[in-house]
Parts: sequence; C-alpha cells; structure tokens
Amino acid sequence: MKQKKVYIGCGAGFSGDRFDASIPIVKQLKNIDSPKYLMFEVLAERTLAIAQQYRLKNPKEGYSPFLDFYINPILDECLEHNIKIISNIGAANPIGAAKRILEISKELNTRTPKIGVVIGDDLLEYMSHKEILASPTMEGLDFSNNNITAANVYLGAKPIAQALAKNVDIVIVGRTVDSALALGPLIHEFKWGTNDLDLLGTGTICGHLLECGAQVTGSYFADPGFKDVPDLANVGFPIVEFSEDGTFVITKPLNTGGLVSKATVTEQLLYETHDPSNYLVPDVTADMTCLELEDDGPNRVIVKGGKGKIPPKKLKATICCDNGYMGEAEMSYAGPNALARAKLAGEVISKRIETLGLQGNLRVDIIGAGSVHFSFDEETSYNLPENGDYRVRTSGIYPLKHQAQQLVDEVMSLYCCGPSAGGGGRGYVTPQSSTASILVDRDIVNPNVRIKVF
Repeated sequence: MKQKKVYIGCGAGFSGDRFDASIPIVKQLKNIDSPKYLMFEVLAERTLAIAQQYRLKNPKEGYSPFLDFYINPILDECLEHNIKIISNIGAANPIGAAKRILEISKELNTRTPKIGVVIGDDLLEYMSHKEILASPTMEGLDFSNNNITAANVYLGAKPIAQALAKNVDIVIVGRTVDSALALGPLIHEFKWGTNDLDLLGTGTICGHLLECGAQVTGSYFADPGFKDVPDLANVGFPIVEFSEDGTFVITKPLNTGGLVSKATVTEQLLYETHDPSNYLVPDVTADMTCLELEDDGPNRVIVKGGKGKIPPKKLKATICCDNGYMGEAEMSYAGPNALARAKLAGEVISKRIETLGLQGNLRVDIIGAGSVHFSFDEETSYNLPENGDYRVRTSGIYPLKHQAQQLVDEVMSLYCCGPSAGGGGRGYVTPQSSTASILVDRDIVNPNVRIKVF
C-alpha cells in the first residue's frame, strides 16, 4: 500500500530573508497531488522585540514589516492549488497580520482566504508583571527594576494543528517554537497523538531542518575552496517529503542552485542544538542521536531514526524591557599611517565620553583591524598594515536619548577635531530593548491559547 506523503517547503528562514525564495517552491508544489504546505519562519527574540516597539507606537502594527513582500508573490497560486501557508509572520500582532493578508487578497483579486490565528503567547494578557518577574530566568538575570514592554511564551505545534482542523487556508501565529511551523501540519495530516513521541520527535527534527531556510540547502555551508556550493546566488530553499512511517527526504526545487547533502543536513541538525539527545520543544523532547542519513540521488537526503521523549513541564518565554537608547557612529581612515590615526580616533572618543561624564556601555572597534574577534582595548597578534583602510565604530547605550546623541555628535566632531583625514561619517540613535528568557508553567498558558478564524 502506497504511503501518504506530506510536502512542506520553507520560503524564509529569518526576518528579511529573500522575498522571491518561495516562488520556485510553489512552482514545484502546485503540481503535486498530496497535502502541501509553505512555511515562512521570520521571527526571533530580536525581531519580536522590534515588533513590540512598533505595536506600542501603533496598535495596528506589530506584525512582520515584510509581510507584504512574502505574501504578495505567492498568495494567488497558493490559494488556487491548495498550498496552505503557515507562518509566525504575526509577531506581536497576529490578528493584525491576518487582517492585512485579507486586504492583500482584495488588492490582488484572489479567492478570499480563510485564516486561522493562534493567540495566547502574549503573557501580559493573563499574567501580572509581578507573576512574570517571579518566574525563574534561564540566564539568571534580574529584570525586577525594568519596565516590561512584552512577554511572549513559546507555543507548540498543537494549536497550529487545531487551526488546520478548521479547514483554513492560512495559519498565522505569534511566538511559537520555529519547528512547530512544520510539526503542526504533520500532526494534522497524520493524526498523531500526544503518545506518538517518536513521530513527534521526528517531526520536530524535520521542522528544525527546515526552519532556517537555505542553511540546509548549502547557503550557510558555503566556504569557497573548502566546501563549494554551486550557483549560490540562485540557491533553492528546502522542501521536505514526509512519509507516514516517519522517514522524510530533504530536497530543493528543480533548476535552483545550492546543495543538499549529508554534510549540509548534518550542519543544520547541529545548528543551535545544545544537547542533540534532548532538544526541548513544547510538544516533545526530540532525540537526534539515532538519526541515519542516506543519499537518495542528487540533492536528496533521507532522514530516519528520530526519537522522542516526554515534553518538558515548563515552557520558555521571552521578556522584553526598555533599555534606553543606543548611539552608534562611524568614521573611516585610509592611506598612509591609517591604522595609527584610527587608533588615535578611538582614544580621543573614549576620553571625550569620559570627560562628558556619560555613564554607559561604551564600545570602540576598528573595523578592518578587528571587531568580531577582539575590541579596541584588547591586544591582537595580527600583523596589520599601517597603510590600510580602517573604520572606527563607536557605540554606547544610555538611559536618555540626548545622551546617545552626544556620543554620535562627538564622533562627527572628528571631522575637524582630528586626527587627520577622517571621512564617511555616519551616526544613528535607536531605542533599545533588552530580552531575557524565563520558564513558565504550561498549566497557566494552555487555557489561554485560542484560535480565531477570519
């Protein structure tokens, strides 16, 4: 008897990922006579914090600012060919995202989509600040004196499956674990229960491989001369063919660049995985240690052997708090003796900030001499040319906006206050949020998770 298969493509692996990456996926999926899904994974702690800032300024905003760019190119064909869309594009305002998609549908004159929205990740709707701050922090940070602007718990895949059971075309969520965007459709299609731990674990592993988009198809793998990837500019984003026995194939659309191999799959398996035997998500504890990878032709890898154990008792949540303003400014120095002039510029800025009495987290880097592996006040053993091209970057976080602006103004003053021949000055002041992760009891969260259909 022929096994049922479910096809899931991933059209984005982070907020601002390529807007046209889903087009080849849709082109391939629309000719397949099986359940098929397109997921967009566009949310992280940083992007959620930014989304919360937008929502606080305007209650109608707070969903991904890139929503139009992802949905416009593929909505009509997805609706026509029954490719269901699953995404955390809702960010801090999933209901607002659904309403915007309905507006896009009218603008494009498509069939009106039926949209399911999962809500309940916003802890501030049903927990007090005091209760949230009393929860244990995963990092051991003290946020008791900060103004909480947002608190979102990571939901699992079950609400997504419940939304799909309402025969919707699109499911929009806010904060979920990334892998749930794939696990939810699999639970729905194969009718897995809470005791199907190995299948839930395998579905989570599948979602983990998909969630970062082209990372599993060679993009993040590429290292010229060491790990070569063909036609990287045209890299295809991943598609999974998942069989009901729990095995699945990772591949990519035909006639696209990139590479799917046991090496690319292995790298993505280990990406952000602290303990491969205990990969914690709300629905299961996935175990990757018994996985087997097999080649199945060009750009096709079979994954099998996933396991699962009981899920954790508590759920992870992210707190966002106000954290003042960051001033960030840069100045370039090039030509003879450029490194010495860049170092002097950094020393001048540091002394000026001290003289002004600005108390903040100041950092000075010389880009070209170092910024990733060491900072301005650290020694380096690199043999750097004095006659080069260097850019001094200064940043600092301060409680008040005008203090951050003072830092920017000091860097701009280098134009005439020296050292000589600085150029290309740029400066910005931006509001900042701090985040911390806490653990909350799932018994508090579950009764507040609801599904609205538009």
